[in-house]
Amino acid sequence: MTEKKVVKKSTLARNIFIALIAAIVVGLIFRNQAAFLNTYIRPFGNIFLNLLKFIVVPIVLFSIMGGIISMKDIKKVGEVGGFTVLYYFLTTACAIGIGLLFANLAKGFFPVLSTIDLNYEISAEVSMMDTLVNIFPSNFLAPIVDANMLQVIVMSLIIGFAILLIEPAKQAKAISAIETINDIFMKAMELILKLSPIGVFCLLAPVIAENGPMIIGSLASVLLVAYLAYAVHILVVYSTTIRTMGGLSPIEFFKGMAPAMIFGFSSASSMGTLPINLKSCEELGADPDVAAFVLPLGATINMDGTAIYQGVCAVFIASCYGINLTLGQMLTIVLISTLASIGTAGVPGSGMIMLAMVLQSVGLPVEGIALVAGIDRIFDMGRTVVNITGDATAAIINSNRLRRKGKIA
Repeated sequence: MTEKKVVKKSTLARNIFIALIAAIVVGLIFRNQAAFLNTYIRPFGNIFLNLLKFIVVPIVLFSIMGGIISMKDIKKVGEVGGFTVLYYFLTTACAIGIGLLFANLAKGFFPVLSTIDLNYEISAEVSMMDTLVNIFPSNFLAPIVDANMLQVIVMSLIIGFAILLIEPAKQAKAISAIETINDIFMKAMELILKLSPIGVFCLLAPVIAENGPMIIGSLASVLLVAYLAYAVHILVVYSTTIRTMGGLSPIEFFKGMAPAMIFGFSSASSMGTLPINLKSCEELGADPDVAAFVLPLGATINMDGTAIYQGVCAVFIASCYGINLTLGQMLTIVLISTLASIGTAGVPGSGMIMLAMVLQSVGLPVEGIALVAGIDRIFDMGRTVVNITGDATAAIINSNRLRRKGKIA
């Protein structure tokens, strides 16, 4: 890593951290003027998020295609994809186990809240087969317009594989065109990322102003349990995997991931953090082509933080209704949370949809979601940090694994 790149990385991390602290201070000072901050400050954060959403789809589409064609071997793509999906499933299962463990240890400290007149409407149920069908696009433009990331990933895979299978002369032209387009969008991403500190401040200050007092209120114990579980999963599971399989010091890893983690906490969006996560992983030594393939996939299907949230909230809601979950119900929560992570969009609030599925699967009242809905944004900020950090470990581990096999430089 060149000295110039180190300076750029540390400056971005420093500026985002300063913006984070400034947002907390301003949010607490103006906590009685949350409406003002939401009206006049948050829109600038939304502009930044809109720019990120604009760049995410082309980045995912062309970076995955670029990653596939650079590997030049469909078997190699399958190996990376298979290992990544298995890794994501195993870490998600660990995450939900940690969430359930912490929640059961702490449920005696959960507050007793009234469940009378609770109401929560869930969106229309979609069957497993409908979910499977909806992964595959029926229109070339619809996934891009709707930002349906699973369909965009499928498009990228199909087109990338097709390029590898056409005749060499035409293949060279296609590869050159995709690499050029990918470079253009990567440069556009760099321009947008320079606005990160402003985006962090404008997104976070209104959230702190609106929820600050609530954090120390009746739901503080639930938040504390969730955040302890988040921290343990990051510091134990990810530190272990990154050291043993990634060949990287955990301290170096977390230091390099600081910009992405801080932005993920502020934006509560895995997809929104994807450009910064790509940049951080490459600076930590992840192969650009592997990162370009693994990270968009993880932002779509890897939801470790969300899985922890499911476990903690399920036990909390059960406690409020005077229900003790059986071992069988807890195993069901592990299974459903792990499977439900596939297809859950990496956007703010998606955890609520998964929580409704989990509660239904073990016979708990879905209306109980109303108990935590008011502070879901606070849960979401922490679980996004876990999600994007898990994606990064997969990119670095895959890169290290392929280097040891001599399949990448």
